[in-house]
Amino acid sequence: MSNKLVKCAYCDLVIWLEQRSVRCKNEWFHFDCFGKVEPKQKPTAKPIIAKEKPTIQAKKPTVKTYSVSPKPAKIQTPTYKAKVISESIYNVSKPESIIPKHVIQTIPKQTEKPAKPVEDTKPRHQVDLEPILESELKPTQKPTPRKISPDPALVVLAVAIFSLLFFAAYMIYTLISVISITIAGIIAFYHVLSRKSPDTQYKYKAKGASFYTVAILVMPFAFGIINAIDVIGAFDPFVGLEKFQILNQGSILDSINRLDGQHGTNAIIQAIFVWSLTLSFWQTMLFVPLAIRSAAREESLQDPKVWPRISVIVPAYNEEKVIQTTIESLLATDYPDKEIIVVDDGSKDNTLNLAMNYKEKIKVIHKENGGKASALNQGLLYTTGDIVTIVDADTIIGNSSLKHIARAMTESNVAAAAGNVKIRNKTNWLTWCQSLEYLSGIQIMRRGLDYFGAITIVPGALGAFRKKNLEEAGTYHKDTLVEDFDATLKVLRSGMIVNGSNKAVAYTQAPPTFGDFYKQRKRWYRGNLQVLKRHSDILLNPRFGYLHSLSYPLMAIHMLVVPFASFLVWAFAIYQIMQGDYFFVAYTLGMYITLQYLLSAMAVRMDKDDKKMILYSIFLVIGYKQIIDWMQIKAVIEEIFGKKAIWTSAQRVKQ
Repeated sequence: MSNKLVKCAYCDLVIWLEQRSVRCKNEWFHFDCFGKVEPKQKPTAKPIIAKEKPTIQAKKPTVKTYSVSPKPAKIQTPTYKAKVISESIYNVSKPESIIPKHVIQTIPKQTEKPAKPVEDTKPRHQVDLEPILESELKPTQKPTPRKISPDPALVVLAVAIFSLLFFAAYMIYTLISVISITIAGIIAFYHVLSRKSPDTQYKYKAKGASFYTVAILVMPFAFGIINAIDVIGAFDPFVGLEKFQILNQGSILDSINRLDGQHGTNAIIQAIFVWSLTLSFWQTMLFVPLAIRSAAREESLQDPKVWPRISVIVPAYNEEKVIQTTIESLLATDYPDKEIIVVDDGSKDNTLNLAMNYKEKIKVIHKENGGKASALNQGLLYTTGDIVTIVDADTIIGNSSLKHIARAMTESNVAAAAGNVKIRNKTNWLTWCQSLEYLSGIQIMRRGLDYFGAITIVPGALGAFRKKNLEEAGTYHKDTLVEDFDATLKVLRSGMIVNGSNKAVAYTQAPPTFGDFYKQRKRWYRGNLQVLKRHSDILLNPRFGYLHSLSYPLMAIHMLVVPFASFLVWAFAIYQIMQGDYFFVAYTLGMYITLQYLLSAMAVRMDKDDKKMILYSIFLVIGYKQIIDWMQIKAVIEEIFGKKAIWTSAQRVKQ
């Protein structure tokens, strides 16, 4: 049904169904506007106005004590005692853009004498009831899907990125570079052309690794063998690369081909370098076009016919500095049917008392400390909405974020939607780099995975699940440090789709000091490895669709292999400098930095974010990137040696 009905004849503004209105002489007026009309224009009889729906008063807060014992098959948590401080759900005044169903307007009978006498058999006091039905609306009033063309600026940036890649491959024109970009293109086109409908991707097949997994694991060894043969010139009679006059002895850019193949360590480093180059080519060739497509698709999403009820759960532990701002931002969020549930997980500070100030408008649950997963599972027991949205206690969500989440989950096979997490405290070099890291990962990598419906992490800062799908998958598990990653994989394993909603924005705090940053990432990286280990069977089971063929291998490669390969590439660069090939190192490094700047510019353009962020792109290649790689390597080593993982978190800053 179209949102717009008729306009007021006095103020020329739209009259919504839920507003009181008057019709006089076949013209419509707001009730307040009708009082401003000149007396001679008014009817003689007093209009009868539609009665407004009585406002439901919130119940008085009551204190109830529950002994909650979740079903073992659904919630794998111990029994916790929880006290519901307030169970009243606040009254939400619906905005003017929301039209309730089955609205009947009461319209007064026209009482002025017409120009010509007409026969009127109805009593003067009778009221006409004229329900406005969807079928009576004009065709032009019905919403039609919008066709959104890709942003021309994004297309120009994509062309520049691909041009840079092919130019780089040409300038280091060896047999290895030709094979590298060819393999990258084959894998990228394979993923695009072999895509199936998300709801038909889950089929039982013979167990085995995916094509992408095999290619990634085999490439370093294949490149090493090809490089060793290429060094002695065995391919020259067949390929004839010398005709391009690029492989002449003494050419600086031919340094890879001229290296001494007798040194095994150096050959391995060369193979790793070319393998890393191939991954860069593949990711760019696959995810850049898909990101542009995702951005255009999101612009065309329509409102659902009926806004589903959304339950927002806010787990909180010692969050007295931030909890009030978070609650107030949720109360102010524009959504017609929502409930807010704050779960205090045994806080030792003033978190519970501050949340109690809002007990007339939200549900407040207090339980003994059991961890974030147990707090989320406890909150699930009191939710009444079809969609459950998780918001961290230090997060402020955008005014229309819940509506964008509902739009992203309109289709019934979409089980979850990942929000767009932004950093709001960009105060120093470290927080600016984190902000750009979030932006690049979400706008490029995650948008590409959205094409396959296989986004692997629904963030705890802002993420939504369809309640029944989350409960069927097993809710949140307490034996991992990253419960959001684990829950997302469980939902994907069940055969459902996980999409992203980049317009559903959430603003969170980033650790401003290196100490707090280290605590946060230590928990993240150890937790990620725990989840990868728990779900390792995905790697060899094609039954899990794109989770098996693309998402899981991609995550595993980035967490387990890329950090080690990055340091080997730097070792290769140092060796080149020692050999005197300064220009080759500078050229390769400049190529990667330029590529990162272009990708960052594309991400900023998609998200309409601060252009100043692009200036920090160099640090995602030099400096910040090495800090991240070192932390990931440390986490891998600790996991291998079985060091106990503990929950670590950054200090909050009062907001």
